[in-house]
Amino acid sequence: METQLDPMKDDLPLMANTSYMLVKHYVLNLDVDFKSKVIEGSIVLFFETGSQYMKTVSAGEECCQSEFDETCKMGASEPCDIPVINVSTSSSKTEYNDFAVSGKEEEATSDENSNHSNSEQASGISSSKGCCNTENYGNKDFLLVLDCCDLSVLKVEEVDVAAVSGIEEFTRSAKLTGVSKKLENLRNWIIHELVTLPADRWKEQLHYFSHCSQAPGCGELLFSTSTWSLEIRKLGIQTPADFPHAIRIWYKTKPEGRSVTWTTDQSGRPCVYTIGSPINNRALFPCQEPPIALSTWQASVRTAAGFVVLMSGENSAEPVQLQEGILSWYYYVSMPMPASTFTIAVGCWQEVKQQSFKQTAAIETNTEFSLPSSQSDFRWHEEICGHLEYPCRFQNPAARLQAVIPYRVFAPWCLMESCKEYLLRLIPQCLSAAYATLGTHPFARLDVLIVPSNFSSLGMA
Repeated sequence: METQLDPMKDDLPLMANTSYMLVKHYVLNLDVDFKSKVIEGSIVLFFETGSQYMKTVSAGEECCQSEFDETCKMGASEPCDIPVINVSTSSSKTEYNDFAVSGKEEEATSDENSNHSNSEQASGISSSKGCCNTENYGNKDFLLVLDCCDLSVLKVEEVDVAAVSGIEEFTRSAKLTGVSKKLENLRNWIIHELVTLPADRWKEQLHYFSHCSQAPGCGELLFSTSTWSLEIRKLGIQTPADFPHAIRIWYKTKPEGRSVTWTTDQSGRPCVYTIGSPINNRALFPCQEPPIALSTWQASVRTAAGFVVLMSGENSAEPVQLQEGILSWYYYVSMPMPASTFTIAVGCWQEVKQQSFKQTAAIETNTEFSLPSSQSDFRWHEEICGHLEYPCRFQNPAARLQAVIPYRVFAPWCLMESCKEYLLRLIPQCLSAAYATLGTHPFARLDVLIVPSNFSSLGMA
C-alpha cells in the first residue's frame, strides 16, 4: 500500500523522470462540463531527450545505450539526477494496475513485462539501486513517468507528426543530416527541429505545434496509473532517444480532483477555477513538476455559451462559436514556465469596462504613472538576461517604456459597480508601482478576476 501524503504538510513526490525525457510544449484541447463537473479532452506533449541521458551517451556510458544489456554503474562522485522520493513521506512501493491498451489486452497481458512489480517500480523511480533503471531494465522497455493525480486516463497514443501538411521543412533537414529512414526516427527528428526553433520564430513554432497536435495517432502506448504518477511505455523501445517524442493523452478530470474547485460565484452562478495548492495542476493534466521542467503551452477550451474562459495566456482571447451554444477560447504562452503556473477560470464573468477617457488615455500613454527618466533609464541599461532563449520583453525597448501593461477586469455581475468605483482606479497605480520597483513587466497583459471568497491559495497569481 502507498503511504498517504498530506499535501498541506508533506512535500509532493516528484515522480517525472525529467533527466531522460523533458516536456518542451503542451497542447491542450479541453471541454468543460458543468453538469458532470468534469474537464475532459486531450493533451499532446512534445519532448526533448533529457540532458542526463545525452550526457551519458556522449560519454559512452553503457547503462544508457540499448545495445548493451548490463546493469547501470555510477560512481559515488556522480549522483543520480532522477528525483528521489523521501521514504519518510512516500513509500517506495507503488501499487501497479495492469498496463492497458485498447484493443490489445491480450498482447499487454501476455507480455511478461506488461506489469512492473513493486520492486521494479521502486528501483526505477525512488530507490538508489541504479539511476538508469527507469530507462533500461536490461532488456526491458524504457518507462516514461509523468506527475499526475486524480485523473482518469483513457488512452495514450503516439502522434504521427510526419503526416502534417507543410512539415517538409523539417524532413528536408533530416535528410541533410543523414537521419535514419525509419519513420520513428524521422518523427523524433521533426520534434527536435521544432522545439529548437529560434525565439524569433515563435509564432511559426506555435503554428506547427498546433497542427502537429491535430495529427493522427500512429499506435497506442501501454500505460499505468498510480496515486502520484502516470507511467507510459512502448513495446520494444529501450531508450528515451527512441521513445516517441510526441504523445497524445486522452483523459478526464474527477469532480473531487484537488487542482480545480467547482463552486458558485457571488451571484450564485456556477464556476470552476484552478486553485494551485495543494497539488498544483496534477489533477488538471499529466505534467512534469521538477524545477528543471519549464515549458510553453497553448490551449483550446470549449464551454457552453454564456461562460467566459480566462487563462494565464499572453493573448487576450476572444470566443469563437463552433456550433450553436458552444464557444471555443484559445490561449498560449511563449515563455517557458513551470506547469504549475497554468491557470484556468471558467464562469459567467463580465468584463468591467474603463469608466473615463482620461483614465484610458493615461493607461495607453503611461504618462500619469511613468517614472522619472533618469531613474528608469539607469534601470533599463542594467537589465541583462541570462535565461534560456524565448521572446523576452526585457529586450524590447517598447516594453521597457510600458509602466502599465494592458489589463482587463472580470467579476460576477453583482460586483460590477463596486469594481468600477474602487478597483479600476487602483490597478494602474499598482502596476506602475510594481514597474517602479521591479522593472519591465515580464508579461504583455494582465487579467484580474474577482473570485469567490472560498478561494484559498495564490495558485492563480
